[in-house]
Amino acid sequence: MNKILSFGIPCYNSSAYMDHCISSILEGSDYAEDVQIIVVDDGSTKDDTLAKAQDWERRYPGIVKAVHQENGGHGIAVMKGLENADGTYYKVVDSDDWVDADALKALLKQLRRFEELGTRVDLVISNYVYEHVEDGKQNFVSYEALPKNKIFTWDEIGHFTMSKYLLMHSLCYRADVLRDGGLPMPPHTFYVDNIYAYVPFPRCKTLYYLPVDLYRYFIGREDQSVNEKVLTSRIDHYWRVARIMMKSYHLYDDIKSAKLRSYMLSYFTIIMAICSVFSRLSDRPDAMDELDKLWAELKAYDPRMYRHAKHGVVGTFTNLPTKVGEKTTIGLYKAAQKLVKFN
Repeated sequence: MNKILSFGIPCYNSSAYMDHCISSILEGSDYAEDVQIIVVDDGSTKDDTLAKAQDWERRYPGIVKAVHQENGGHGIAVMKGLENADGTYYKVVDSDDWVDADALKALLKQLRRFEELGTRVDLVISNYVYEHVEDGKQNFVSYEALPKNKIFTWDEIGHFTMSKYLLMHSLCYRADVLRDGGLPMPPHTFYVDNIYAYVPFPRCKTLYYLPVDLYRYFIGREDQSVNEKVLTSRIDHYWRVARIMMKSYHLYDDIKSAKLRSYMLSYFTIIMAICSVFSRLSDRPDAMDELDKLWAELKAYDPRMYRHAKHGVVGTFTNLPTKVGEKTTIGLYKAAQKLVKFN
């Protein structure tokens, strides 16, 4: 049977929680044979992740595929999943997250409908939910800026608020969109989900927003990449991601849709703001020097992108000069964190 949807699950020492992720897809899809689950063991060293993945494949050989690779990092594992994907569509689910059963059924129904009608949709968007383990609270992220339950183009999108950008959790691409042109995923780098939710967008000519709460994003592990202490210690990873996003496009020249260009400028500005805030939080003695290099590189690469990112409202308030300004910048970040609860 042809596969309509392939899920890629990057796993690194994920034995303690990967079962929940895999079983949520199997159960949510009613073990459908047109669904594929690719479990990518990214060279795990501390547990039996690979053995567990292979056991899932033995139990569900027509649905689950276990793949092993030498440790390359999250982005390389995402691409390994895509390399092994047989589905028309491809969706990434991290191994500590899961999907909602009813929402998955709705997504599959819609994707099958596209296939039956021979309708090409390049990107299907759905909602996601922050699941906070520490207090049991949930934060639902939906997209009022998008037309619901209809095929549309970037020219039809509205304004996105800062807390509701399109992240990896909300995206289900046609696999050929990701393959055509590739994705510049650096090895051994966290936060590459920002590349995944940015670089392919101009290739997506048709979109569809299905307003269901599909993706459940676990927040709360101390070693999680979005944990504030962990992120601060890996600020160089964000610099690396920002450079790749920066050099993917001259946004004013390359992006013809004004609304998509505006969205991508705003999203890139947020990435630069994160670099600015967490460079200030970092204990690295060279952090501010490296941040200055990043801004100088952007200014040389594209002065208009630089002015938008550095001297707009967000850039101004995340790059305030003097010690007082630095404290204000960090205070604004703390307030946003409490409001949105993104880490």
